[in-house]
Amino acid sequence: MKIVGLMSGTSYDGVDVAAAEFTLDGDTLLLRPLGHRGLDYDDALRAGIGALLPPGSTTIEAVCRLDNRLGEVFAEAAALGVELAGGAVDAVVSPGQTVFHWVDGGHARGTLQLGTVARVAARVGVPVLSDLRSADVAAGGQGAPLVPAFDALLLDPADGAAPRAALNLGGIANLTVLAPGAPVLGYDVGPANALLDAAARRLLGRPCDLDGARAAAGRVHPGLLDALLAEPYYAAPPPKSTGKELFHADYLDVRLAALGEAVPADDVLATLTELTARVVAAECDRHAVAEVVAAGGGVRNPTLTARLAALGAGRWRLRTTDELGVPAQAKEAYAFALLGWLSWHGLPGALPSVTGATRASVLGSWTPSGPAYRGVPAVAAPRRLRIVS
Repeated sequence: MKIVGLMSGTSYDGVDVAAAEFTLDGDTLLLRPLGHRGLDYDDALRAGIGALLPPGSTTIEAVCRLDNRLGEVFAEAAALGVELAGGAVDAVVSPGQTVFHWVDGGHARGTLQLGTVARVAARVGVPVLSDLRSADVAAGGQGAPLVPAFDALLLDPADGAAPRAALNLGGIANLTVLAPGAPVLGYDVGPANALLDAAARRLLGRPCDLDGARAAAGRVHPGLLDALLAEPYYAAPPPKSTGKELFHADYLDVRLAALGEAVPADDVLATLTELTARVVAAECDRHAVAEVVAAGGGVRNPTLTARLAALGAGRWRLRTTDELGVPAQAKEAYAFALLGWLSWHGLPGALPSVTGATRASVLGSWTPSGPAYRGVPAVAAPRRLRIVS
């Protein structure tokens, strides 16, 4: 099968597109990367998403408009993925843009992703899988993270004697821990780019601190770091998931205001970089991992990755998924393509040991396109209905 995977994360800067060919060889699934690209959101769309996210308020009209605009962008991204695959694919996975992940009292109650799926299906003419989180939430799970299913297949825990971790540095940092003889563990650790990007927008007027340059020029503010590290979320046991519902610009503003002093922009960015590195390193140490395989937009931040490597020195090695043949910037898009392959074959894509669900769920909803769908034969359209007893 050829499947296109799309991914737009909590950084909401654009869509990652990956085309993959899957072949089952005995009990091994072969993934051949066919290419990946990034499709940036324009300024207006980024602003529209940002205005919708917590703690902002919105209207149903704004939600409807954004849903359809995102659908158009995802349709364009899917068409790009078809080109990368050589002009024909079997399916597309379009998980949408998460705008709210409802976690209450440590339990996920619901989740909402936008991006009209029918527009994607109409554009590419193949079945599209969407709404990948709801089935797991309905089974009592967090609905996130979902990438550990990919990590568990790629980093087979039986391959090594010591635990290993897969780290994604997106808007939120999430960790998958794989240890021989133990269930797969995965959860959202805390913010990666979420607070950094929010600070860059507020303090620099830029979408991000490119290459962590301003953070590298600043100094860690001990008082601000202590206030940030006091966040109760970090001490909560997994399963757990989080997002912009907690880690947003106002969250940072409140902690800055409580200091009662002005903190230079570079020092704020340096402190937030240290926060992410400290929180991630503490979790890696807690699980006594020997290796951390990183991916996501955060690996392009040399200030962050250098600090992570320094904190892990002598205990765990930091490398990226590029060394394993998976482009770090497209790992999640390839992971969602894999989830599409699993769902197509009726196989679960969520791991209860990760999400806390009562059962493993086949993920997503299919939007059919064309006269035949998953082997169901086409029939002529009926002209009338007759009721029989």
